[in-house]
Amino acid sequence: MPEGVCRTSRRNKEDTVNDWILVVDDDTSNLKMASHILGGAQMRISCLKAGGDAVQFLEKNRPDLILLDIHMPGMDGFDTMLAIREKGTAADIPVIFLTADDDSNTEKRGLEVGAVDFIKKPFVPEVLLLRVRHTIDLSRLQADLEYEVLKKTQEIAAQHEKLERISMQIVKALSGAVDAKDTYTNGHSLRVAEYSREIARRAGLSEEMQGDIYMMGLLHDVGKIGVPDAIINKPAHLTEEEFTVIKNHPVMGARILKNIKDFPKLITGARWHHERYDGRGYPDGIAGEEIPLEARIIAVADAYDAMSSRRSYRDVLPQEKVRSEIEKGKGTQFDPAVTEIVLGMIDEDADYQMRES
Repeated sequence: MPEGVCRTSRRNKEDTVNDWILVVDDDTSNLKMASHILGGAQMRISCLKAGGDAVQFLEKNRPDLILLDIHMPGMDGFDTMLAIREKGTAADIPVIFLTADDDSNTEKRGLEVGAVDFIKKPFVPEVLLLRVRHTIDLSRLQADLEYEVLKKTQEIAAQHEKLERISMQIVKALSGAVDAKDTYTNGHSLRVAEYSREIARRAGLSEEMQGDIYMMGLLHDVGKIGVPDAIINKPAHLTEEEFTVIKNHPVMGARILKNIKDFPKLITGARWHHERYDGRGYPDGIAGEEIPLEARIIAVADAYDAMSSRRSYRDVLPQEKVRSEIEKGKGTQFDPAVTEIVLGMIDEDADYQMRES
């Protein structure tokens, strides 16, 4: 910093200095003038005569504003500006160019490299002071606004995350209540949801779709809430009338879930997880790709878990038997592509871990 160039006006101890201005100009008289005008307004002034010195200065210092001359020997104002913008800690400091030029090309280039304003030389004290103050006030206002936006965004994100956790807890509690109706299918809905999500992942579906399928899997049997416990837990074969009641649970589940307006696709797993690829399923008898992909995935996961879990009339089936039945259903009961994924999962499960504990 050149000796005797920058001078800040004397202040009493109770005075406060909030604004720090860096002035960069190779003309000593301009530095003195800027220092006199701004220092008289209780601002802290630092003065430098070269662009390279300014770049080094900003490595360890952070003024509130930079007044930068355009025409300087060596590194001119444009090059200095570009170098400042490359400095991560100084990139957001507002810069006002000082210039005696009066052509649009200079102004255009200055704005392109990031200047916020221009001040003509020789200085008009009132104009210099007003523009400096306005620029600093605007910069602080923008910083405060960015902080408030960030703070509010973080609050909204935290609330959204909390709501998602609460929603998932409610869904899991509801699916648990459904499973609790059947003495022999504890955890069925959770396992179907987990198997379905893994199938979706291996099928290359997006993380959003994987999450959707997980939710659908948790609630695919929600319609069983309306099925009498005596029918669900009956150890003997069901009568035709009882089986008709059971077969109504997909429709009842869709009727329950359709009231969740923010997730209209949630009914997909509940209504169509008993449809068959050959069209012989229920409740609507749709076939092939008419059946939503999510339901086709849940259908295989549901059948797999039914065979690898205990039932009122039998124990867990051997893994070889489960694999055989899944393969047998390929192209008839199940989507062929989804079936292949599940067969791959079974083949990787050498210790038969994918089953009811």
